[in-house]
Amino acid sequence: MPVIRASEAVTHEIHGARFVSYATPRTGSKELCAWRGEIPAGTKAPAHTVSREEILHLLDGELLITLDDRTERIGSGDTLIVNAGATLTVENPADRTAVTWVTTSTGLTAELADGTRITPPWAN
Repeated sequence: MPVIRASEAVTHEIHGARFVSYATPRTGSKELCAWRGEIPAGTKAPAHTVSREEILHLLDGELLITLDDRTERIGSGDTLIVNAGATLTVENPADRTAVTWVTTSTGLTAELADGTRITPPWAN
Protein backbone atom coordinates (compact mmCIF):
# COMPACT_ATOMS: atom_id res chain seq x y z
CA MET A 1 0.00 0.00 0.00
CA PRO A 2 1.67 3.26 -1.10
CA VAL A 3 1.63 5.75 1.76
CA ILE A 4 3.46 9.03 1.30
CA ARG A 5 4.41 10.43 4.69
CA ALA A 6 4.52 14.19 5.14
CA SER A 7 8.24 13.85 5.83
CA GLU A 8 8.71 12.16 2.42
CA ALA A 9 6.90 14.77 0.33
CA VAL A 10 9.07 16.62 -2.16
CA THR A 11 9.06 20.43 -2.09
CA HIS A 12 9.51 22.60 -5.20
CA GLU A 13 9.60 26.39 -5.34
CA ILE A 14 8.78 28.46 -8.43
CA HIS A 15 7.45 31.97 -9.07
CA GLY A 16 7.46 32.73 -5.34
CA ALA A 17 5.19 29.81 -4.40
CA ARG A 18 5.92 26.45 -2.82
CA PHE A 19 4.53 23.16 -4.10
CA VAL A 20 4.68 20.12 -1.83
CA SER A 21 4.26 17.02 -3.97
CA TYR A 22 2.60 13.88 -2.59
CA ALA A 23 1.00 11.74 -5.31
CA THR A 24 2.98 11.37 -8.56
CA PRO A 25 4.16 8.50 -10.76
CA ARG A 26 7.41 8.59 -8.73
CA THR A 27 5.46 7.83 -5.54
CA GLY A 28 3.26 5.13 -7.09
CA SER A 29 0.29 6.98 -8.58
CA LYS A 30 -0.53 5.82 -12.09
CA GLU A 31 -3.18 8.37 -13.18
CA LEU A 32 -3.41 11.26 -10.71
CA CYS A 33 -1.15 13.82 -9.07
CA ALA A 34 -1.84 15.76 -5.89
CA TRP A 35 0.06 18.52 -4.13
CA ARG A 36 -0.26 21.25 -1.53
CA GLY A 37 0.39 24.75 -2.79
CA GLU A 38 1.55 27.54 -0.49
CA ILE A 39 1.13 31.00 -2.00
CA PRO A 40 2.68 33.73 0.17
CA ALA A 41 0.98 37.09 0.70
CA GLY A 42 1.52 39.45 -2.22
CA THR A 43 2.48 36.69 -4.68
CA LYS A 44 1.16 36.80 -8.25
CA ALA A 45 1.95 33.82 -10.46
CA PRO A 46 2.31 34.39 -14.19
CA ALA A 47 -0.62 33.50 -16.42
CA HIS A 48 -0.34 29.95 -17.71
CA THR A 49 -2.46 27.68 -19.88
CA VAL A 50 -2.87 24.15 -18.54
CA SER A 51 -2.93 21.00 -20.66
CA ARG A 52 -5.03 18.95 -18.22
CA GLU A 53 -7.98 19.64 -15.99
CA GLU A 54 -7.01 20.74 -12.47
CA ILE A 55 -9.10 20.87 -9.33
CA LEU A 56 -7.87 23.51 -6.86
CA HIS A 57 -9.37 23.49 -3.36
CA LEU A 58 -8.49 26.43 -1.12
CA LEU A 59 -7.75 25.09 2.36
CA ASP A 60 -6.85 28.39 3.98
CA GLY A 61 -6.71 32.06 3.02
CA GLU A 62 -8.02 33.83 -0.05
CA LEU A 63 -6.93 34.12 -3.65
CA LEU A 64 -7.75 36.30 -6.61
CA ILE A 65 -8.18 33.93 -9.55
CA THR A 66 -8.32 34.93 -13.20
CA LEU A 67 -9.58 32.09 -15.36
CA ASP A 68 -9.45 33.03 -19.03
CA ASP A 69 -10.94 36.55 -18.87
CA ARG A 70 -12.97 36.26 -15.66
CA THR A 71 -11.56 37.30 -12.27
CA GLU A 72 -13.05 36.15 -8.98
CA ARG A 73 -12.00 36.11 -5.34
CA ILE A 74 -12.17 32.71 -3.65
CA GLY A 75 -11.93 31.91 0.05
CA SER A 76 -11.26 28.99 2.38
CA GLY A 77 -13.37 26.00 1.46
CA ASP A 78 -13.98 27.09 -2.15
CA THR A 79 -13.07 24.79 -5.04
CA LEU A 80 -12.04 25.89 -8.52
CA ILE A 81 -12.34 23.69 -11.61
CA VAL A 82 -9.78 24.61 -14.27
CA ASN A 83 -10.56 22.88 -17.56
CA ALA A 84 -7.81 21.77 -19.92
CA GLY A 85 -6.85 24.63 -22.24
CA ALA A 86 -7.88 27.35 -19.77
CA THR A 87 -5.51 30.17 -18.88
CA LEU A 88 -5.07 30.67 -15.15
CA THR A 89 -3.53 33.41 -13.04
CA VAL A 90 -3.33 33.06 -9.25
CA GLU A 91 -2.73 36.03 -6.96
CA ASN A 92 -2.70 36.28 -3.18
CA PRO A 93 -3.84 39.81 -2.27
CA ALA A 94 -4.13 38.98 1.44
CA ASP A 95 -1.63 39.47 4.25
CA ARG A 96 -1.06 35.77 4.96
CA THR A 97 -0.08 32.65 3.03
CA ALA A 98 -2.89 30.86 1.17
CA VAL A 99 -2.84 27.07 1.19
CA THR A 100 -4.33 24.96 -1.61
CA TRP A 101 -4.77 21.30 -2.43
CA VAL A 102 -4.57 20.56 -6.16
CA THR A 103 -5.27 17.39 -8.12
CA THR A 104 -4.82 16.68 -11.82
CA SER A 105 -3.99 13.80 -14.12
CA THR A 106 -0.39 12.86 -14.76
CA GLY A 107 1.31 14.54 -17.70
CA LEU A 108 0.19 18.10 -16.92
CA THR A 109 2.10 20.86 -18.69
CA ALA A 110 1.66 24.61 -18.46
CA GLU A 111 2.40 27.14 -21.17
CA LEU A 112 3.38 30.68 -20.22
CA ALA A 113 2.33 33.72 -22.26
CA ASP A 114 5.77 33.86 -23.94
CA GLY A 115 5.33 30.30 -25.24
CA THR A 116 7.59 28.65 -22.66
CA ARG A 117 6.25 25.21 -21.78
CA ILE A 118 6.76 23.98 -18.22
CA THR A 119 6.48 20.38 -17.08
CA PRO A 120 6.00 20.77 -13.34
CA PRO A 121 7.89 18.04 -11.45
CA TRP A 122 5.18 18.02 -8.75
CA ALA A 123 2.60 16.96 -11.39
CA ASN A 124 4.56 14.34 -13.32
